[in-house]
Amino acid sequence: MSVNKKGIDVSTWQGDIDWKKVKADGIEFAIIRSSFGKENPAKQTDNKFHQNMKNAKAAGMPVGAYHYSYATTVEDAKKEADFFLSIIKGYQFEYPVAFDIEDPSQANLGKKLITDIIMAFCERVQSAGYYVSVYTNLDWINNRIDMNRVKVFDVWLAQWNDKPTYTGNFGMWQYTSKGAVNGISGNVDMNIAYLDYPKIIKGAGLNGYKKTETEEKCNYEVVAMEKICKEKADDLVEELKNDGYCCAFVREIKN
Repeated sequence: MSVNKKGIDVSTWQGDIDWKKVKADGIEFAIIRSSFGKENPAKQTDNKFHQNMKNAKAAGMPVGAYHYSYATTVEDAKKEADFFLSIIKGYQFEYPVAFDIEDPSQANLGKKLITDIIMAFCERVQSAGYYVSVYTNLDWINNRIDMNRVKVFDVWLAQWNDKPTYTGNFGMWQYTSKGAVNGISGNVDMNIAYLDYPKIIKGAGLNGYKKTETEEKCNYEVVAMEKICKEKADDLVEELKNDGYCCAFVREIKN
């Protein structure tokens, strides 16, 4: 289901945010940084995360979360995933929880290791019941990541441009770092979401939400169809995805 929702992503660098003003200015969702690294919860939890979550939710703002990675090994990535899960536990997110991989310390690790790091983090978080997105920029997509492997996850593209030029699939596009929004002092990253994430995530029972009866029915029908004929199951998956249902189970069958 294609939509065009206007959003932002924020962290401690935006300071104290007036979320009521943000929503009144036409912002329809926000992705909030929760954490970075893996080792020290007291120092590596974004010091505005819990405040932002509380106030954004109070203002009726749909939210997601993201973790900024410094992982240089697969084991680091798994530790970061566990750390991330400990920080976001107990919250409900209408938008994806994202793995932000772009740090200079990771740039020269090689395509295979970078991709292994992404997969290790995302698979761990997905297995905990979350809809996971990979945030990265066009250079990394083109030169540093094996997208044939990563494409099983949602992609959040960072390309500061008038329009995106990446020809692969992506659900969100960060188009500038110099946005201006009422309720936020200084610049803020601006995004467009192309999928109806709240419907997808709530319907699939992910990100802290319970699965709806509709999604239960979809899963049952997919399983039944797969037993009859894999080709027909693939057709049904496409129909379900076009209707806005994209649970992890459906993605596993499709891929």
